[in-house]
Amino acid sequence: MGEFVYPAHFAASTPDKPAVIDTATGAVQTYADLVAGANRLVRLLREAGLRPGDHYVILAENHLRYFELVWAGLNSGLYVTPVNSHLTAAEVAYLVNDSTAKVVITTTALAEVAEVAEVAEVAEVAEEIVALTPGVVRRFMLDGTSPSYESLDAAAARHSGEPEGEQVRGTFMLYSSGTTGRPKGIRYPLPDHPAADGDAELLPSGRALFGLDAETVFLSPAPLYHAAPLRVSCLVHCTGGTVAIMPRFDAEAALRAIEQYSVTSSQWVPTMFVRMLKLAPRIRSRYDLSSMRIAVHAAAPCPIEVKSRMIDWWGSIITEYYSGTENFGTTALSGEQWLEHPGSVGRPVGCTVHICDENGEELPVDEVGTVYFDTAAANFSYHRDPERTAAVSHRQHPSWHTLGDIGRLDADGYLYLTDRRDFTIIAGGVNIYPREIEDVLILHPEVADVAAFGVPDTELGEQVKAVVQPAHWADAGPELTQRLLDHCKNRLAPYKWPRSIDFARELPRQDNGKLYKKVLRDPYWAQVGR
Repeated sequence: MGEFVYPAHFAASTPDKPAVIDTATGAVQTYADLVAGANRLVRLLREAGLRPGDHYVILAENHLRYFELVWAGLNSGLYVTPVNSHLTAAEVAYLVNDSTAKVVITTTALAEVAEVAEVAEVAEVAEEIVALTPGVVRRFMLDGTSPSYESLDAAAARHSGEPEGEQVRGTFMLYSSGTTGRPKGIRYPLPDHPAADGDAELLPSGRALFGLDAETVFLSPAPLYHAAPLRVSCLVHCTGGTVAIMPRFDAEAALRAIEQYSVTSSQWVPTMFVRMLKLAPRIRSRYDLSSMRIAVHAAAPCPIEVKSRMIDWWGSIITEYYSGTENFGTTALSGEQWLEHPGSVGRPVGCTVHICDENGEELPVDEVGTVYFDTAAANFSYHRDPERTAAVSHRQHPSWHTLGDIGRLDADGYLYLTDRRDFTIIAGGVNIYPREIEDVLILHPEVADVAAFGVPDTELGEQVKAVVQPAHWADAGPELTQRLLDHCKNRLAPYKWPRSIDFARELPRQDNGKLYKKVLRDPYWAQVGR
């Protein structure tokens, strides 16, 4: 097997070791149970007619048995598509249909309730998508059944928990978050190595970045349907460690889990850092966090002051990387490197970074432009969308791809992100980057979340608008607006000041840390036809 191993190795060598722990209940799934359950599901999917190259969808919350559903596909040559469990029925149906999934697996929890914005009522999503997804041939449910879904346990019980011959390696087909448009399926060719080699593509870099080994206890406070927590958790299973999952993120509960389960490695998004930092000092000091060897953050930009305060609290164990669901390039840096290059997201890892202007010409050091990754591994495509695939490639250099971010490289080769290209504000011909404004406002004690973007201005073309989620809704109003504007005036150049502030009870931020700013911005532009 070499250095890459499938969890079956640990099911044989350490069968009773926890593969997964639910931190909310303390429930455990052992390696023996994980592998046997995955093997039964492989056989069940074969019975349903799925063959290598086919797709199935997992629509589930952070369930103790989530990885059982995942490893079945990774061991049978299938494409596994996890779906956000908070989506409406119409949104779920789009992903099921677009992925050409033949099987949907869900849970009783997801059959119960979900918000359906179009009709402003509660609906049973799992049942509602049945009529909308005619291409699905079998539907299974964990923890129970419903009129249109078979009991997964009853169906799988007819099958052996032993592996079915030589297993073929499958992979994920994940969807982008859709912050600037409809989600896109990100498709890579199936791996050309056997399932027994585990996640051979990602394991070397992941093992180094997260410090993974058989003694790892990895805390995943984020939803497993997102790329980073899902992929890293599977890497933990390739090294024989334990994945501790949280049903949902809660700042104090996360600190409690670190102490209770002696967590050694973890992954976060900046909004989680902000919420933990806003805990009362007596709560933050209540828990023993000394077991942690490394804490990684990614997925969204982290304000410099937030990261600095986290390093003051947790030490230089805080590591950062920048990548995307497309996985065609990565940068990373340690806590010590960040202190020497504050604000950076690191140096390229296994790739080259280029900064280009609007004409595709490469820019010199410290010039801001579009960030392109150049890597031999970028043989991806957007599922059934060649135009979108072509749009992320450099016109003159087909192996260069962009996630749509803008930034700059310093003289030492460290990358600094400025913002998303699609959200740059151009006021009177001057570029304004919303991230700078958001980083200032989020640190105000009366702000729970914030988004900044451009809105129409008859003279300048655009002006800066901030939409704030106040820490206490009762404070929303002119007085808070003035306090926030004063806060900006002491910390930002005048041309970056918000010209107006609106309030929202909650911003459309996904639990992967990404803000769906387009939803906020579009109504302001609808009146001018853009």
